[in-house]
Amino acid sequence: MMYLYSFLFAGFVCLIAQIILDHTKLTPGHITSIFVVIGAALDTFSIYDKIVEVVGGGAMVPITSFGHLLIHGALSRVDVVGPLGIVMGMFDLTASGITAAIVFSFIFALFFKPKN
Repeated sequence: MMYLYSFLFAGFVCLIAQIILDHTKLTPGHITSIFVVIGAALDTFSIYDKIVEVVGGGAMVPITSFGHLLIHGALSRVDVVGPLGIVMGMFDLTASGITAAIVFSFIFALFFKPKN
């Protein structure tokens, strides 16, 4: 049943994004930013953690999980370091994903010619 919930949640996020894209003048970059902020807001009130418990890994796939991880890391580091932990902890949980994106982008740029 968890697989079905995961599929439905990720599909629902994609559906909402497609509806917004089709019916507004927002660009994909705007929509991505909106979903990151929504994920961060849901994690601020511990709602996203409850969603993860119900739907499992399906909640960690969409872009909303990036906002969740940013805030989750920042809040956990604040308890240890204090206010400076907000900046330090924000990238603890997302560092590997950001690093992988930079490295793979560089490697692909070496082999493929970017278009204008």
